[in-house]
Amino acid sequence: MTNQVGENLTFTHGGYRDLKSFQMSTIVFDLTVEFCKKFIDRRSRTNDQMVQAARSGRQNIAEGSQASATSKKTEIKLTSVARASLEELLLDYEDFLRQNKLKLWAKDDPNTKAIRNLAYSKDKSSLSYQSYLRNPESAANVLVCLIHQTNYLLDQQIKKLSEDFLKQGGFTERIYWKRKEAQK
Repeated sequence: MTNQVGENLTFTHGGYRDLKSFQMSTIVFDLTVEFCKKFIDRRSRTNDQMVQAARSGRQNIAEGSQASATSKKTEIKLTSVARASLEELLLDYEDFLRQNKLKLWAKDDPNTKAIRNLAYSKDKSSLSYQSYLRNPESAANVLVCLIHQTNYLLDQQIKKLSEDFLKQGGFTERIYWKRKEAQK
């Protein structure tokens, strides 16, 4: 049996800065920090929770990507943690809108469509969304939309990581295959 996984025991890893999910989660994190400074009391536990959930989304993508060298299982787990953190943050924004009697924009709302269209900009950053941060309703809705987009990317990423794991196995399987090959 030949080594089906190549010469390296470890997987290619890192490169998270090139992931669309990481780039979008960075925008979500930056805008959440700004949102909380503008619209949530600094002493509020909600302020801290929202910033930490946004940070967790971003950081777990990076950590999972780095861990993938020796553990695809850890990469999938941490990417799922990132997804869960952003879902928590999404609920915080929805709660904010509801509790402040502000409108949650529908999926077909022209404002929502305009925000979704910004996703196709090549050089988008948190600056691309600044004009929407002037009032709390618009700001919260922008972040709801961005979180949905990021969660979609993470769902696709988790699906692909899972498929790859089933095809390629993990680090332990690679060690086994290498040892089998060396014993020939």
